[in-house]
Amino acid sequence: MKKLILSTAIILGSLSIYASTSTTTEKTEVTTVSVQQKEYTEVSADAVPAAVKTALQTAYPGAKLEKAYVNEKKEYKLEISVGDQKATVYSDVNGNWLKI
Repeated sequence: MKKLILSTAIILGSLSIYASTSTTTEKTEVTTVSVQQKEYTEVSADAVPAAVKTALQTAYPGAKLEKAYVNEKKEYKLEISVGDQKATVYSDVNGNWLKI
């Protein structure tokens, strides 16, 4: 009988450990995105390297370059439109696509 009571107490005690909840907020993620956007400065379409333009036309035939931005690392943020769809893509100076 003592073993049954002791076992029940241990099981209930171990279950109460998982009953605590913690709340976290994702405010840092929003801040990170806004910092990334501030790093880029707008440049003219003529300032975009030929390798980036070639990669853009290869990956997205018929795409129109609406706006171009560059950061200190020579990474390009390109706002493009293909037909009636708009998108933002990222490339390095050599025309390699980046995931951000």
